[in-house]
Amino acid sequence: MGFGQAISAGFAKYFNFSDRSCRSEYWYWVLFTTLVAIAGNVGNVMLHTRAVNIILSLPFIIPSWAIAVRRLHDIDRTGWWVLISLVPIIGAIVLIIFFVNRGTDGPNRFGADPLAAEPSPNQQFGAPA
Repeated sequence: MGFGQAISAGFAKYFNFSDRSCRSEYWYWVLFTTLVAIAGNVGNVMLHTRAVNIILSLPFIIPSWAIAVRRLHDIDRTGWWVLISLVPIIGAIVLIIFFVNRGTDGPNRFGADPLAAEPSPNQQFGAPA
């Protein structure tokens, strides 16, 4: 999954807390939201306010939770594990370890393998496989 596809999927699955998301979808989403946060901080500095970052961040709260839950589902963990982020430092370390792990091969209790449905790089550009 490429950058643009990951961002589109993040918004298309805005309230989807039930499927699976592959590593690339998750990490491209993290990159995108980080870039938006940086842009918001630049706007805050230029306008001497905090409103820009707050306004830019609000639309990303729910889909960020959703993609984190779907990423946990990909490694066959329940979405409730996202609550471990409430434990300072240790929670973040545990989630990072979970998020960098490869998802389970094939279907699991949360759905089909998101990588199994992806077209090959040649198929993405219309070339024969």
